[in-house]
Order: sequence, then structure tokens, then C-alpha cells
Amino acid sequence: MSHRLPFHLRRRTVLRGLLSAGAFGLTSQFWTACSSGTPDSLTDAEATNADIKPITVGFIYVGSKGDFGYNQAHAQAAAAMATQFPNLKIVEEASIPETTAVQETMRSMIEQDGATIIFPTSWGYFDPHSLKLAAEFPDVQFFHPNHPLDDDHPPNVGSYFSSLVEPAYLAGMVAAKATQTGKLGLVVPKSIPVVLQEMNSFVLGARSINPDITADAIVTGDWALPIKEAEATNSLVDQGADVIITRVDSPKVVINTAKDRGVYCCGYHVNQADLAPDNFLTGVEWSWQKAYTTYAEMTKAGKTLMNGGIPKVLAGGLKEEFSNISPYGVKVSADAKSTVDSATGKLASGELVIFASGLKDNKGNVVVPQGDAFKLGDPRLNTIDWFVEGIQSS
Repeated sequence: MSHRLPFHLRRRTVLRGLLSAGAFGLTSQFWTACSSGTPDSLTDAEATNADIKPITVGFIYVGSKGDFGYNQAHAQAAAAMATQFPNLKIVEEASIPETTAVQETMRSMIEQDGATIIFPTSWGYFDPHSLKLAAEFPDVQFFHPNHPLDDDHPPNVGSYFSSLVEPAYLAGMVAAKATQTGKLGLVVPKSIPVVLQEMNSFVLGARSINPDITADAIVTGDWALPIKEAEATNSLVDQGADVIITRVDSPKVVINTAKDRGVYCCGYHVNQADLAPDNFLTGVEWSWQKAYTTYAEMTKAGKTLMNGGIPKVLAGGLKEEFSNISPYGVKVSADAKSTVDSATGKLASGELVIFASGLKDNKGNVVVPQGDAFKLGDPRLNTIDWFVEGIQSS
């Protein structure tokens, strides 16, 4: 049973640009919710010397900022942005569920903290929560990660896409070089397009090395269900999978379980090599800092969504440094490294297309028409509701 503090006790005013980015590295796993030594606003001297008017930016996380995963990736990037742009005041709230609780959090950030930019970082915050608050506060900008937009969405709502399909494909190639059973295991939180395209890409990368490789996928049903994640990992290993990857918010449980079972694992969101040094192969990582610093630069120049200076969608992949692959583990062969390095160049040049012509789903249907392709940035990637050929799902 969750024992949550009353909302007024959970409120916090936190990171400022004057904080050291080094304090928020991977080794800092026990971040606190507030800093008693940090003032709530910029001093007069700071404001006088600022290149732009001080601005408050709110970040909302669905889990812990030290989760070894998705939320930590955002929090690290927010801290780095604050360091690079000392005129920004960052306010944060962690472990906020995808319910009306997030509306309460956003409203408080706007009305109490004066936030004029909000980053609600979890998928389920978007509809109806952010859309409702965006209509209520038309002068506040709301930026959502990896969420498609419609023409009827409020003009103060934007989206930023850090595509992980390319590093996922490369990680799949590494997995193919490591597997002995020819079977991979996928622990999947939710069957939504942004997750499915990445899990599919991982398997497509593996099958580009060996077309006979298969994968079993178990969908847990939510972003963070540690018991189910451990059970799913054990079940996949029992079924013969000897390389495991997960897309849950905090891969720690899955990686530790894979390590305990003596199989390989690939990380996600941030570098988890330290959790399983002998079993870790590589991982799929966000580079949210690229997106956040880009927004900060545009904001500094006086640009907004509403005046047309900030694009409705900001997107990129490996080439644009919006994502990357984790450093190789000690068990990755020189051959695997060479193969992946070659493929990385082909992805960057556009020579290699992951969702290529004639692609079939796991029911035998052609999901990418002959003569067509779903290239990076293609909106059809955000409609994927299928697993590719070679994946069995339960």
C-alpha cells in the first residue's frame, strides 16, 4: 500500500542553474525532493545581469528521479540544462501518477511557482490532463515527449521526439551476436506505438544478423510493476531466452533478475552497466539534454509556441544526438562492435532503413507496403499497434 505525503508537504522548489551538474550524475541515486539552501527566486543581481528575463520551468515525473531508468534520464537532463542556463529556475515533482493528481501538480507549479513552461514527461499525462491545463492557461507552454499531436490540440502544446528505434536496432544486433539459444526476451510495459516501434526495432536488428532468431514478449501492463517484471523475466528465461531487454521505466529489477539467472541483458533509458557488469551487453539511451537545451536556446531568444518561433514538434535520432547506444559490455566481441559501428554509419546516412519495404507482422500481414518504408520521422511509426514477424506475445 502506498503511503503518500499530503500534497502541500510534497511540494518542492529545487534545481537552479547554479547547482553542479556533477551532483546529478549516475552515482547520485538518492536525490532529495528539496534543497534548503537554494533560494526560491533569482536575486536582483542575477536578474540584472541576466540575458533574458528569469523563467520558471516545471518538470513532472511519473516515478523516482533515481530509478536507474526513464525518469532519471529526464531528471539528469533537466539538471544539466539548469547548469547551462543559470537564468532558468527548475521546479520538479516526482512519483506523480497519470491521474488528476498531475493536474493538481501542474496547476500548483503555474499558480504558486510561476512556471511558464511545463514538461509533463510521462505518456499518460497528455490526455486529458495536459490538454485541460493548456486550455486553462493559454500563456503557459506544455511540452510532451514522444506524443503525437493533432491539429485540434491547443496552440500552447508541443511535442519532442527523441527516437530510440535506431539505438534499439543496434542493440538488437549486439544481442544477436551474443545469444546462444537464438531466443530473445522482451519485458514490455505497455503496447503503445512508441514502445512497440522500439521493441520491434530491437528484434529487427537481431534478425538482420540471423533471420532465425525469435523473441518472446511479455506485457506487464504498466510502467513500473517490479514483481511482474521479475516474474516476466524469469518466465522468459525459463522459455529459453538468453538475452533480455525491457522498456519499463526502471529496468533495475529486470537487469538484476537476468544477472541472477546468468543470462545477458540490454539496458534502457540510461547506462545500467554497473548493475550487471558481466552480463550487460549495451543499452538504448535517451539524450534528453539535447532537446531541453534546444528549447532553452529558443526561449532565451524570445521564441514560443504561440508566436511560431518554437516548432510544434522537435525531433531527432542518432544523427541529431537525440539518442545513443550505451558503451559496450565486457562480453561484446570485436566482431559485434565492428558490425554495429558499420550499421551506425548506414543509419546516419539513411542507407539503412529499419521498417523497410514488405515488412510483415507476427500474424503474416504486410504492414509496410512493397515499395514503401517507414523512415525516421514518418508519422506512421506512431500508429504501430503490432509486433513484427518473429515475436510471440503474451
